[in-house]
Amino acid sequence: MKKVLTVLAVALGILGALLLGALFYYLGATAGTTLSPEKLELDFQNFRVYDADGEEVRQTAAGADVPFSVLPRYLPDAFVAVEDKRFYEHGGLDVLRMGKAALKNMVSFSFREGASTISQQLIKNTHLTSEKTLTRKLREIKLTRMLEKRYTKEEILERYLNSIYFGHSAFGIGNACDYYFGKTPEEVTPAESAMLAALVRSPNTYSPFKDAEKCLSRRNFVLKCMKEQDYLTEGEYADALREPLPDAPKAHGENSYLSLVLEELSELFPEAGSAELAGVRVETACDSALQTFVESISAESDLAVLVRDARGDTVKAYRSTCGSPARLPASTIKPLLVYAPAIEEKLITPASPVLDAKTDFGGYSPDDAGGASGEYMSVRRALSRSVNIPAVRILNALGVEKAASYLGKMGMPVERNDQTLALALGGMKKGFPLSRLADGYATLAKGGVYAKSGAVVRVKRGDAVLYERKPAQTRVFSEETSFLVGNMLETAAREGTARRLAALPFPVSAKTGTGEAGGKNIDAYTIAYTPEDVVAVWVGNASGAPVDATGGGLPAGIAKETLEKLYEKRAPAAVKTPEGIVRVSLDKKAYDEDRRLLLADPASPARERWEEYFDRNNAPKEVSTRFSRPSVPMPRIFVKNGCVSIVLCHAEYYDYVIKRENRGEIATIYSGKYCETVSDSSVKSGETYTYSVTPFYAGHEGETLTLPRVYIQGGDEGNWWEE
Repeated sequence: MKKVLTVLAVALGILGALLLGALFYYLGATAGTTLSPEKLELDFQNFRVYDADGEEVRQTAAGADVPFSVLPRYLPDAFVAVEDKRFYEHGGLDVLRMGKAALKNMVSFSFREGASTISQQLIKNTHLTSEKTLTRKLREIKLTRMLEKRYTKEEILERYLNSIYFGHSAFGIGNACDYYFGKTPEEVTPAESAMLAALVRSPNTYSPFKDAEKCLSRRNFVLKCMKEQDYLTEGEYADALREPLPDAPKAHGENSYLSLVLEELSELFPEAGSAELAGVRVETACDSALQTFVESISAESDLAVLVRDARGDTVKAYRSTCGSPARLPASTIKPLLVYAPAIEEKLITPASPVLDAKTDFGGYSPDDAGGASGEYMSVRRALSRSVNIPAVRILNALGVEKAASYLGKMGMPVERNDQTLALALGGMKKGFPLSRLADGYATLAKGGVYAKSGAVVRVKRGDAVLYERKPAQTRVFSEETSFLVGNMLETAAREGTARRLAALPFPVSAKTGTGEAGGKNIDAYTIAYTPEDVVAVWVGNASGAPVDATGGGLPAGIAKETLEKLYEKRAPAAVKTPEGIVRVSLDKKAYDEDRRLLLADPASPARERWEEYFDRNNAPKEVSTRFSRPSVPMPRIFVKNGCVSIVLCHAEYYDYVIKRENRGEIATIYSGKYCETVSDSSVKSGETYTYSVTPFYAGHEGETLTLPRVYIQGGDEGNWWEE
């Protein structure tokens, strides 16, 4: 018994020492930590954004705080239900929740599981950084206890709701209600309150304008929590579930570029509190003159315009009336998914003939906008005219999985369920934001190297640099592939679907796209680029309603005007031809009649050749001899009324020499240009004659053809024979 008591005493002593040590550590770590009431009143005027020239960009401050007394009961209830259901019971720290989180963190050897109450979140947002250290956590605990002793629960909730960042540059509950719903906080519904509470965990992830499906799921989860905790009746819950999400921002207090900057900051600093964002200097790539121009663009439907620096991988200007939703890319996906990968894999060249005929690809039977032509056309023509069936045919030969892997390298992953041949025409479930498509085209503009674009160049607090833009560079396509696709897209801008851009005083590569649903247009795109910049334009409706536009119409016009503004004082840099690119002459007749890629005969006339660019490693090698060694089909010979006639096959450019041999004597009966029939009436009965035909072109002698011998028996018809 004494031994047991001794062990127990030692254990209690060790435990006491540990507790005493923990107490001293706590006192040391939190020494000097005091609650600052002024920090609970955030001033977002200290948050400054600068353009590329170092000039401050005008922005909207957080606005006046919203008193708790004016809020409908279900608005704060929504936040309590999902963020801190024992808020009204604990003294700032939810010990039970902290214990569970600590246990999970010990099992996973990480700090992944949090247990912050609303009071703790307010302290973290206003007094501390987002670093995950024990010292910071202890300071948070001490400050939270001070907060709870000094303020009522309603006062804490009021300050909490006025300090939260809700995404899209909306700081505080007042700005959030205005931005998302066009309402004051007093006017929002239970469903709208739940959506705002859903955003708190990650505004960038759950924004209704970026991923409506995720937002809806999270909102409905909040509503479920509210019902289970008796904040909503069954009827209120059922009504709220039926309420739709907002499909576009309702307030535009600042320009779209600033919204883009703030979205990017939420990605760069996902756990930063409002206070951390309030005191920084944000340097951006914004071209203010260009931004003013794109902000002036208007349309009857929703609109997005993005100008991206292709070489610097930054966003120069951005205008959007509906945030940055993911939309189906329509035909703008063709160069990135089909043509560039197929050229990279040496499957096609710009000159390759491809059949545009209605085909059933294992149950999928696409058609062209005006119906299939049933004819072969070059890859260049198919892309520049955005013909559907050739694109599907090429994707089928390439393989959807391989093609999708190229998109994945450019920040556009394709879900397995979407990897079908319909992908060639932009058929998928979710689609991509306009910025991702612009990044894909920038990959082509900069010679096949991908980098994600961004608006923020640098973030500083005082002299300390918190972030500096250095995007990773990934080689996706060769310089040769990028040049060939860009050159074909120059044809699209000159004479294809994007020919509205043909009036520009400099060459530009461009692709249009028009998405349909139920036989009506719902998305219209033009994406154009030079070696320096990418201009991406989308016209549609965030709600998915039909739009009176096609890619080659309004979007192409907007792209043209934006490019004119962009290069109003100078022309863009010229496209450089990679060393691995060759431009060769091809035999026109071999291509048109036999669909063969033959190098043109050096002796051929200009009308019988055409030129095309190739990757040197995938260029045709066989040379046509149609003119240096002329060749014609065997002529037909017959005798009628004692006259020998020779019928020649049409050969527009050839001269002919026709000779006759009889009893060892050779005579030339014809020498000159093509004529359909050459007759010889100087033959005699009872004689045998042998004729030969030799084609010539510009002094080049072709193969001599010896015709069957003829024997003349008499002068009447049919009285002859041949061997």
